[in-house]
Amino acid sequence: MADTQWLTRAQYDALKAELTERIEQRRPEIAKLIDAARQEGDLRENGGYHAARNEQSMNETRILALQEMLEHAEVGETPANDGVVEPGMVVTATVAGREQKFLLGSRDAGGDLGIQVFSARAPLGAAVMGHKPGDKLTYEAPNGKTIEVEILECVPYGQEG
Repeated sequence: MADTQWLTRAQYDALKAELTERIEQRRPEIAKLIDAARQEGDLRENGGYHAARNEQSMNETRILALQEMLEHAEVGETPANDGVVEPGMVVTATVAGREQKFLLGSRDAGGDLGIQVFSARAPLGAAVMGHKPGDKLTYEAPNGKTIEVEILECVPYGQEG
């Protein structure tokens, strides 16, 4: 079972539109490409056929991922403004000595929000979850280094200044 991911309404709608486009438009287009390539004869040495089958595989994989993500999404524009870092919050923090501002949400649905997005399952996202401004913490980066973090501010997405 997948973990719940926080998405803005805009992210959810964009992913839903992508899913619809992949199923209703892209899937039939790829099927036509495969059919046309089959008409060319020997499939073992048919580059167009193999490319179309590869494209079909990637499209179906993305469809499954989108369906899973949308099925387990928590959609909301504004989480509670209780000063605690949670999905849907824009966090300003000093990370390894440098100030960063990021949205804690779904990286898969980051789109063009104009802000960096970290998943709550990413090392930094998991480390800051449940903390408040003023909290200092450390986490282990994927490269094994210990990273120091100080949370400076967290506000619901859309309310940041």
